[in-house]
Amino acid sequence: MKERDINFFRPLWRRVAVTAACAIWAALELLGTHDPTWILIALGFTAYAVWSFFITFDNGAVSAPRPGTPQVEDKQGGDDVPPQA
Repeated sequence: MKERDINFFRPLWRRVAVTAACAIWAALELLGTHDPTWILIALGFTAYAVWSFFITFDNGAVSAPRPGTPQVEDKQGGDDVPPQA
């Protein structure tokens, strides 16, 4: 997953909601249409969501800053005040 995707799915409720939606879709296909193609697609999405969001998801990873993005530095004074000697 890309960094922006990881940041979006960092809250647990979002990962649970997406996985539950896929599982509900698979159940509806199984109970309603009985179409094996869509059942397998929905089950595949559910399995991928479980794998990505709960088995291999690194929730504690700190994202590294991208090159070229401005960094906030801890310094005294503002930009208009010269540093004190």
